[in-house]
Amino acid sequence: MAQFKYILLGSLLLTACAHAPARTPVNQIGQPEAADQVEQPEPQAEAPQVLPNVELSSELLYEFLLSEIASQRGNDTLAVEGSSDLAKKTRDPRLAMRAAHLALQFGQNDKAIEALRIWRDADPSSLMARRMLSSVLLRSGKLDEASEELVKLLKADEDHSAQTFVQIYQMLATYPDKAAALKLLRQLAQLYPRVAEAHWGVAQLAQASGDGELALNEARQARSLRPEWDMAVSLEALLLQKNAPQQGLDVLRSYLSSYPDAREIRLQYARALLDQKQYKPARDEFQRMADENPDNPDMAYAIALISLQLNDFKSAEIQLKQALSKGKKEQDTVQYYLGQLSEAKKNEEEAIAYYREVKDGEYLMAAQIRIAYLLSKRGQLAEARQLLQQARATDNQQRVQLVMIEAQLLREANQFDEAYRVLNQALEKLPNHIDLLYETAMMADKIGKPDVFEQLMRKLIKIKPDHAQAYNALGYGMLERNERIPEAMQLVEKALQLAPDDAAIMDSVGWGYYRSGKLDESVKMLRRAFAGNANPEIAAHLGEVLWVRGDKDEAKKIWQDSLKENSGNEQLQAVIKKFGP
Repeated sequence: MAQFKYILLGSLLLTACAHAPARTPVNQIGQPEAADQVEQPEPQAEAPQVLPNVELSSELLYEFLLSEIASQRGNDTLAVEGSSDLAKKTRDPRLAMRAAHLALQFGQNDKAIEALRIWRDADPSSLMARRMLSSVLLRSGKLDEASEELVKLLKADEDHSAQTFVQIYQMLATYPDKAAALKLLRQLAQLYPRVAEAHWGVAQLAQASGDGELALNEARQARSLRPEWDMAVSLEALLLQKNAPQQGLDVLRSYLSSYPDAREIRLQYARALLDQKQYKPARDEFQRMADENPDNPDMAYAIALISLQLNDFKSAEIQLKQALSKGKKEQDTVQYYLGQLSEAKKNEEEAIAYYREVKDGEYLMAAQIRIAYLLSKRGQLAEARQLLQQARATDNQQRVQLVMIEAQLLREANQFDEAYRVLNQALEKLPNHIDLLYETAMMADKIGKPDVFEQLMRKLIKIKPDHAQAYNALGYGMLERNERIPEAMQLVEKALQLAPDDAAIMDSVGWGYYRSGKLDESVKMLRRAFAGNANPEIAAHLGEVLWVRGDKDEAKKIWQDSLKENSGNEQLQAVIKKFGP
């Protein structure tokens, strides 16, 4: 009769689990899993459960069914209270496990801890109970109690301590107090100094805590204990990448010499070479992987992009078309890069054709912009504008981007009034947009509307008081018109405070000193600006101040040197004409 009762109870438990509402799966350590993730098997088989000798009374049966029905109907209070009460009364590990799952399902961690302790005590051999209890204790911020359970868990399954340490790291990786998590894992790892996975976990948490030196030392210990373990090698190389990238490359290369078929390490090595701009050896590595996986379009795509960096257009085209023909790589992306390749080959018609094949995806907007640019370049400005106006924008930032590009094309065609109209029309719809305010103000200044220019710049500064370029533009505009010089100087000096390394702003300040009659200070500041950015406008200013100060030979040299590189610059030509013979 007692055996029948246990069979009946087990049957009820299975039925309850089968009809329970869907919930987040729980992995070996009690952490939520992705819905499509398969739970891993136990490192060690659980010993047969020792079940309590409890009479299956009508009262217990009623309470069990009531709890299950409450669970199915979403009554979390009744479901959790009922299942918890059953676990306490029976001390049955199966009922305690069910109570723990219900408590976790409804987010009641304290009740889950209570049930898990009953499960652990009723079935001391259950590693799952200890893992889940440790996880929930951690989730509840009870680090000391969790540490005690983890010590016992490691002791209970020492033959599988490596896997257990990986699982413990996974638990601690999401703990918000990274320093406390690191401290706990280090304490556990000290008990198992010969377990590589313990050092690996400490290295991971040390990296997350910002202790790069400890992370690197622990990763190296993990690799010395298990030289064949690719994850230890990968972590050490990753940690070296920032401050000692060549050493990181050496670690990966050395490992590959012993384990040439380690595909993930080879991929990391190829990417690391790419990060260090070692394009040719990176391409060789990707090519090797492509030869081993001829149907993988990602490899062909990577080789194509690297070939573009190497200006090897023929190879890039072959690889891109190969990726396209395989039909697995994102087709719109490949079409976009084929357009880029055609532009690099100066074949604009072919580039436009490829860009037109981009129908969707992250490169759709970029492709439309490139088509518009190429059409404008070929004298088809009306078609370019129509394309931009009809382009699909997903948000205001993209809408503004399209308007600003249209204005740029008009400006390049010397249609300044129309460019201003386009910008101003957009500004009426988005009156506080920072970029629109700035571009519309600059265009107003260009077409001789200084009052509108100043009004818009001051509005911009009011909206964004740290906009260095707005202060600079407003102050420089006054300096160019040679009016309100003291106020202009305040503005450009404020801009320099906000962006002390900006060469254009240094140029404005230097030009302000010139307008103020401070020639030596002007030359000093303009030299700083010219050293930071030897553009023709700064060369024109520096040369003019040097000329006025009497250093005519140096002024001529600066102008002539700059003119060789910028023969069409109007400002440079104008100043040479103004002071030249």
